[in-house]
Amino acid sequence: MIIAVDGPTAAGKGTIARAVAEHFRLPYLDTGLLYRAVGRQVEIMGGDPDNPFDARSACSFPEGLLDNPVLRTEAVGGLASRVSVHPQVREALMARQRDFAHQAGGAVLDGRDIGTVIVPDADVKLFVTASAAARVQRRFSEMRARGVPIDREDIAADIAKRDARDSERANAPLMAASDAIRIDTTLLSSEEAIATAIASINMHRRAAK
Repeated sequence: MIIAVDGPTAAGKGTIARAVAEHFRLPYLDTGLLYRAVGRQVEIMGGDPDNPFDARSACSFPEGLLDNPVLRTEAVGGLASRVSVHPQVREALMARQRDFAHQAGGAVLDGRDIGTVIVPDADVKLFVTASAAARVQRRFSEMRARGVPIDREDIAADIAKRDARDSERANAPLMAASDAIRIDTTLLSSEEAIATAIASINMHRRAAK
């Protein structure tokens, strides 16, 4: 079973995808981490994330970089959003994501174009969203919990920029697949959002039989 989980920054798709993978005992891939690795590699190489050549060259990042906690920082998240607009980067990472999705038994992948581009043939597609205010508050609370000094206004501005880049890019823009199950987590706790996702997947599987 292949499960695609898409949605904007800080909507809760990663939390949901990890829990869904554990519940159904499937391998999980955070595809955004691949783009974060590319963004970080551009930085390491002293390149420009807005330059398609520099970004494409960074796609050969070392595997060990995926385990570096620096990839989870807001700064690297911004770099990831910038390199992801380049078609060359998306093409370079596409085969890797598709191979993971189509492994024996299936998998869970989360990102921004999983159900629309990477695996449009996914058995179940979820599109996780939330209001901008809720997403800003969640990211602010997360950063504060990590001890990262950051202003709420800076987070709001960063999320707005990422949303614009992700939804307005010409290649594989962020959007819900026509057959995706939409889950709005604005008023849901993590536990409620996870339960809703699992129930939705089970309902979809029963209907498909």
